[in-house]
Amino acid sequence: MLINLAIVAATVIVSLLAFNNGRLQERLILWPPAIQRKREWWRLLSYGLVHADGMHLLFNMMTLFFFGNLIAELFTLRFGLLGFPLFYASALLVSILPSYLNNRGNPRYRSLGASGAVSAVMFAYILLQPWSLIIVWFIPVPAILYAIAYTAYAVMAQRQGFDNVNHNAHLTGAAYGVLVTMIAFPTAFPMFLRQMLSPRFPGL
Repeated sequence: MLINLAIVAATVIVSLLAFNNGRLQERLILWPPAIQRKREWWRLLSYGLVHADGMHLLFNMMTLFFFGNLIAELFTLRFGLLGFPLFYASALLVSILPSYLNNRGNPRYRSLGASGAVSAVMFAYILLQPWSLIIVWFIPVPAILYAIAYTAYAVMAQRQGFDNVNHNAHLTGAAYGVLVTMIAFPTAFPMFLRQMLSPRFPGL
């Protein structure tokens, strides 16, 4: 829990500082020309420390706080203290790579926010606890149903392109979270299948 909380705290602190410091945000945001021409490779990770606004930051960090504790505990037990930070950092990198590669020549493209890594953590949790209840607009929804709706919406929104949200990063992060969790914990997928066949709703 402390490892997850440390990531949340660091992201909140840097994001709040960047809200009032445009130069800091420009230094950390993912901007392809800075990576291509100046070799500022850290931007492939640092973009996850800054957010567009308070609601963007709040939603991501609340999601990470509630879903990240279990995943942090499991990865720490399996790989040690660096297990969860490495999983989270690699999710930041992998989730943004398709968008970065598609926009290497686009100087107008910018991306920020931890949503891709947060999606990885959330879907890792859903793989392990598919029938746990997620509160969506004050309504309890089974995690697996939320995952289906989340994925369907992200695919539709990505195709239609009607907003400025990087849905591709969300989808890539979600897939990465599931894949890495299945590799790290070989019993995760068989357990998922057993749980799908025996619905149980914790707390009800």
